[in-house]
Amino acid sequence: MNTEQAVQRWNQYAERYTANYDEQGDIHRVVLLNPTIFALLEEINGKHVLDAGCGEGYLSRLLVKNGARVTAVDFSQKMLDIAKERTPQKDAIQFLQGNCEKLAFLADEQFDCIVSNMVLQDLEDYQAALCEMYRLLKPTSTFIFSILHPCFVTPNSGWMRHVELDQQYWKVQRYFYEGVYQQLDAEPPIILYHRTLTSYVQAIRQAGFMIETIVEPKPSEEMLEKYPQFKEDLHCADFIVFKLRK
Repeated sequence: MNTEQAVQRWNQYAERYTANYDEQGDIHRVVLLNPTIFALLEEINGKHVLDAGCGEGYLSRLLVKNGARVTAVDFSQKMLDIAKERTPQKDAIQFLQGNCEKLAFLADEQFDCIVSNMVLQDLEDYQAALCEMYRLLKPTSTFIFSILHPCFVTPNSGWMRHVELDQQYWKVQRYFYEGVYQQLDAEPPIILYHRTLTSYVQAIRQAGFMIETIVEPKPSEEMLEKYPQFKEDLHCADFIVFKLRK
């Protein structure tokens, strides 16, 4: 799968992927990703923030509510159309079509912060995207990105039941495989790129970033009261979130 094919898939399935989104995104974003990302964000009131791979725009709208001036890019025109439909005019978000691997239409060092939520795993050339984020950030500014946890969410991974013990466990396979794979239990089908944690860290350092913080989100007690189905996430991390500094 190349970038052009990925764009076609996201355009094809955009409405289905975002059907369950509300103003906070989907349930995984509500329980795990949003609390982590906003805990890592520094003061953004009055700051220029890039939402790199904005999808239907929910995170851009939350950033605006926190006082940021937001530019949002996505390579799927259909996703951008949905984002514009769901975004009040008063939010004044600048939505632009572009591939995070190459955003030549954006000037160097113009953003105070960049956030990229569940995007790098969808990109063919994630190293180029990291270099672009570095180029676009002002000196000493931060880049926060989330991905599926590459150690646990691997090709053919998933919940399994041990019949004799009557216990459920998470199966991990093919961790060292790097390339395209399809999440088997996803509907509509999701095609991603798997890379090892080592590859991500090396690419981050080669782009010039310093890793400031890494968080493996787990549900809070408050979230578990509301969403008890997430108790399994106390045993295995679905996501990993990096805070990088230029």
